[in-house]
Amino acid sequence: MSRVVKRRWTSEWSGQTKSDRRSCSYEAYIPDNLVGRLFSLDGDVAADVADAEAAIARLNVEAAALIDTEALARILLRAEAVASSRIEGLDIGARRLLRAEVGLGLDEVPHDVTATEVLGNIDAMVFAVDQVGVGDPITVDLLLEVHRRLLAGSRIEKYGGHFREEQNWIGGSAYNPCSAAFVPPPPENVQDLMTDLCAFCNDDALPTVAQAAIAHAQFETIHPFVDGNGRTGRTLIHLVLRRRGLALRVLPPVSLVLAKWAKAYVEGLTGVRYRGPATGKDAQAGVNQWIAQFSEACIQAVSDSNTFEARARSIETGWRAQLSTVRKNSATDLLLRALPGAPVVTVNSAAALIGRTFPAANNAVTQLVEVGILKQVNIGRRNRAYEAPAIIAAFTDLERQLGIPRGATRTSEPSRRVPQRPQKD
Repeated sequence: MSRVVKRRWTSEWSGQTKSDRRSCSYEAYIPDNLVGRLFSLDGDVAADVADAEAAIARLNVEAAALIDTEALARILLRAEAVASSRIEGLDIGARRLLRAEVGLGLDEVPHDVTATEVLGNIDAMVFAVDQVGVGDPITVDLLLEVHRRLLAGSRIEKYGGHFREEQNWIGGSAYNPCSAAFVPPPPENVQDLMTDLCAFCNDDALPTVAQAAIAHAQFETIHPFVDGNGRTGRTLIHLVLRRRGLALRVLPPVSLVLAKWAKAYVEGLTGVRYRGPATGKDAQAGVNQWIAQFSEACIQAVSDSNTFEARARSIETGWRAQLSTVRKNSATDLLLRALPGAPVVTVNSAAALIGRTFPAANNAVTQLVEVGILKQVNIGRRNRAYEAPAIIAAFTDLERQLGIPRGATRTSEPSRRVPQRPQKD
């Protein structure tokens, strides 16, 4: 049975405001374990889940017939990472992110803190989905490594890959949980709850989308890390979808939609944090409401993906018309197919991307620059790169579907940033 435990917060610090120096009693929420729990989906919710699974399956099957599947998968994964990061207040435009990513490949020293954190999210997500195929286990160690990669290079890198050892909270003061909107389980409960969560993720009893929804909500309720919980928890969604074989080729950018529905997203997560028995009316209603909302988000994510894909296909068709004739499987042909997934390249990265020699890739890049498909840009002081403005514009429009006013992301679920209270050296 889910429950709360009462704890006492004793302030040890001075020099802050009176509110920040408060001592108080607070309640930390401990959810039920998931393994062995019975979930009952209402009829209309079960239909929503089936529709979401059908939409994701179609996206993965039909994408290959339209534009290059790997290119679509790459750019949608980046869109997912950007949106997931934006929910946590890390806002960065497409061009800036793509140039920063190319700069890392050129050994440019990163100076853009936000870009570094978002690129860490991309690296963590790429790593995660590469580790899990159909039937592969989702483990605690895997989630810890995903988190370590997520925080690599950030100001709180030392916390990466480790469960928190102190109480965290959501909302209110950065220095105490006295006015918090939600207080997750105490740190001594985290390991067992995460072990249970992974065991639940490795079971096939529930429909895939329902399982992903419940797993994500439980992860966010546990809030096992000092920071990076939201981004790691949204990566877990895709691990479940891949493990069950539903999204092996293309990830639906669910975070695009959850970011757009920020208030409803938080309300949905809050709704699963019932008190009392899991079979109670409130518990069942909260879980069903969240699963229905999550299913709708998946359907919308597929629609957003299809919109972007259609535009990318139209852009590629226009490029080929500009060139008149393109020999099949030539370096130019391969690069045209790959650019939707990598709109900023160097000659070296283009050669690696299409599996051709440097001279062949250089000739292809030169040809595309001459007709205006690619534009030369400078990365750092000495390095040249080439970007496809049409695809960057399409990617930017995909991001704009978020529809979030600047600053509105703080209505979401990030825990208080480190330090939660002043740290001793």
